[in-house]
Amino acid sequence: MRFTPHVTVATVVEDQGRFLLVEEVADGRAVFNQPAGHLEADESLTQAALRETLEETGWDVELTAVTGIYLYTAPSNGVTYQRVCFAARPLRQRQNHLLDEGIIGPRWLTREELAAQPERWRSELVLRCIDDYLVKERYPLELIRDSA
Repeated sequence: MRFTPHVTVATVVEDQGRFLLVEEVADGRAVFNQPAGHLEADESLTQAALRETLEETGWDVELTAVTGIYLYTAPSNGVTYQRVCFAARPLRQRQNHLLDEGIIGPRWLTREELAAQPERWRSELVLRCIDDYLVKERYPLELIRDSA
């Protein structure tokens, strides 16, 4: 069996101490996650992060940094994900933007509000990415080298 990790992106979007999260249905329950998703063919990591954030929250954002690259194996299905997490600032919310299937909606929560509900996290990466962002774990976007 060949080992094939799934490449994903996520964005930590902060505005005055609150973080833009996605409330979504996963495995039959409502959970919180960063705006996140899989890299698609012929797409750069930064393009994927912008697309997933818009598709899942209706927000246009500006990427400002890379906060980390994470390797995570989901206990629920044994799949390994490589997550590239970006920091971003919100630009504007598109009114009446149709969100991806399975998305309940965007939610703005403080770190404390999120930390108080670990049973609602999609994975432990949700709080870890925010904590890395808060301790200023940020790297220049130039760290990401797209083919061109």
